[in-house]
Order: sequence, then structure tokens, then C-alpha cells
Amino acid sequence: MTATSDPSGLVLVIGASGGLGRALVDAAGVRWPRSEVMALSRQSTPALDLLDEGTIAASAQAVKARIQASERPLQLVIDATGWLHGQGWMPEKSWRHLDPAHLAHQFAVNATGPALLMKHFLPLLPRQQRAVFATLSAKVGSIGDNRLGGWWGYRAAKAALNQFVRTASIELARSHPQAICVALHPGTVDTGLSQPFSHAGLTVRSPAEAAQRLLEVIDGLGSEHTGGFVDHTGAPLPW
Repeated sequence: MTATSDPSGLVLVIGASGGLGRALVDAAGVRWPRSEVMALSRQSTPALDLLDEGTIAASAQAVKARIQASERPLQLVIDATGWLHGQGWMPEKSWRHLDPAHLAHQFAVNATGPALLMKHFLPLLPRQQRAVFATLSAKVGSIGDNRLGGWWGYRAAKAALNQFVRTASIELARSHPQAICVALHPGTVDTGLSQPFSHAGLTVRSPAEAAQRLLEVIDGLGSEHTGGFVDHTGAPLPW
């Protein structure tokens, strides 16, 4: 799956009910018209809930059955899930705002959930073909780039996700030498997740534009990128 190819395998978008997830489903269908795009979310059938491993396992079995029935390889998995605020919680500005329940939820959705996606979906990738598992991380999860502080739980959970990606890539390479496992920073996207934090001077992209940019980056990934942290321009980000 390079910039000039038209893959005919399966493309799976997880978190497809979100603004960016929906845009990724649409953009993938346009970019790779010969592929079959599958969309999973809490609203899909089967439903996939990151907080319930049973639903992740059941969804993986449904995808496996589709692979076998269609005889199409699973060429791309995009994890477009994520959680920043809601349920009365906002990102912490100081250690004074740390709350154990908030922190636990951040890690459950932004780190543990994606790790369980790796557990159940990485084995479904073809063993001797190029395939990509891409999960949406965030630049604020970079320890090296952290100069402002704040956003404690989200930063830490995304940093943990980046470590999961790195660790998964090492294990994946042993059995799937052409597969790529990568963390992607989509930039600031005009969705409910980022809208409360948009401000003048900040570049905010529509979900459609952000999706196109991410798919272009995915198209250009090579084996040297596996285990890496890459932004929406294809540039590497510091851990």
C-alpha cells in the first residue's frame, strides 16, 4: 500500500462514529476504491467498546470471519478512538486538579483500550504482506516536547500509548516482518474533542482534510517507521 497503489484488501476503522473516524471511513473509500472499508464503533454491529474487552474480542472474530469469507487480507487498521474531556471532567491545569477516577478513565480509553485492540487485531494482519496498524496519539503525549505542563492525564495516557506501540512493534516484527505499527498525531481537528481548546492563531483542520492527510502519511510508511511516532506531515515526533 504505497502512494501509487490501489489495495484491494480490508481497511478497518475503529472509532468510526467520531468526527475524524467517520471522515477516515469516507476518505479511505475514495482513496482506495477497490478495498473494502469496515467501520467499528460502539454503535456498529457488532459493537466495540474499549472499556469492554469482550466486545473487542467479538469484533475481532467478526473481522476474522470477514477476512476468510472475502479472501481479502486485512491491510490497514486505523484506531481513531480517544477521549480528552466529558462527564464533567476537563484536562487538568495543575496537580491540584488530579482526580483518580479521571486519571483511570483517561488511561482506560487512551492507553489500555488501544493496547487491547493490538492484542486482538495485530494477529489478524497478513504475515508476509505489508500491513499497517495505526493508532491516533497526540503531540502532547511527547515527553520531549512537553514545555507547557498541564493536561496531566491525557499527556500521560498518550505517552503510555506510544510505549505500547513501540513494544507491540517489536513483537509484531517477529511474526509479521512487513507489518507496521505506528502512532500518528493528527493535528488539531475540528471535532468535539478539540473544539473547547481552539483559539485564534491555532491551525484547525476539518475532519475531511485531516483524514486525507493521515491516509497520505499511512501510504508513505515503510518498515523503518514501525514502532514510531509520526505527525500528520509524516515528520517524526520525539518520544
